[in-house]
Amino acid sequence: MAKASRALLRRIRTVQNTRRITKTMELVSASKLKRATDRVAAARPYAEALREVLGDLVTPDLVERFPLLRQPPPPAKGGPARAAVLLATSNRGLAGAFNANLIKEARRRIAALEAEGYTVDVYAIGKKGAGYFRYTGRKPVLDRQDIGDRPTAAHATELAAPLIEAYVRGELGRVEFVHANYRSALSTPPVTTPVLPVPAPEQKGHKPDYLLAPSAEAILSELLPLYVQNTIYRGLAETAAGEHGARRTAMKSATDNATDLMNLLRRTYNKQRQAGITQEISEIVGGAAALQG
Repeated sequence: MAKASRALLRRIRTVQNTRRITKTMELVSASKLKRATDRVAAARPYAEALREVLGDLVTPDLVERFPLLRQPPPPAKGGPARAAVLLATSNRGLAGAFNANLIKEARRRIAALEAEGYTVDVYAIGKKGAGYFRYTGRKPVLDRQDIGDRPTAAHATELAAPLIEAYVRGELGRVEFVHANYRSALSTPPVTTPVLPVPAPEQKGHKPDYLLAPSAEAILSELLPLYVQNTIYRGLAETAAGEHGARRTAMKSATDNATDLMNLLRRTYNKQRQAGITQEISEIVGGAAALQG
């Protein structure tokens, strides 16, 4: 009985220590989530404004003049044979199925592009995605683990520049970005965002009467790279927010489970202790009765 009680006490202490860790991680993620969601909220209006301006400027004849807007033919018709899939994951785990869902979406897009005849290069942003594809024998062309959960516009520029150059040279026929779509702390589904060619902006029925200086061509030559960079930055920001949301949810669930297990172990320990005390009292009473008899 005493040995079983000591084992229960050790288990209770172990669960208590685990609960302290998960509770701390939950609070840390909740604190970081606020800053991450602020970055997402700041990036979204800028992206919408860029999309609206492109929609006002782009015309069918301009699409053919700018390589970033022009849709190349598929590999079967002489187009570029390679495509790129950017995958943003976290550097750390303990975030539930967050990274697994992103990797699953990347695998789905890779399979779809390969079915179209492309040879797909993986650009991994984050330790978890890079580790998975190295394990499966598909070494990433790019492995960035230094961005973490605080992406900046400079990081997006570093990622976008070589992709834009390769696309303009005709080495890449498609660039897609797999990242999290932050809706709330409880909802961070993976999504695939087309990066290159730049998706054709939605054309309005009536375009504003702008006075353009120097010209629409000159403005687009500056805006299109900015649009690509902002698309990547927004995906990085939403993935960072999604990571903290998923980790906070996972750690809260782990903390609640540890609390339930700790209560169960304490009840079991108290029952065993009470049973032991009752047995000792019975033995004492029985011994006293025997001496008197």
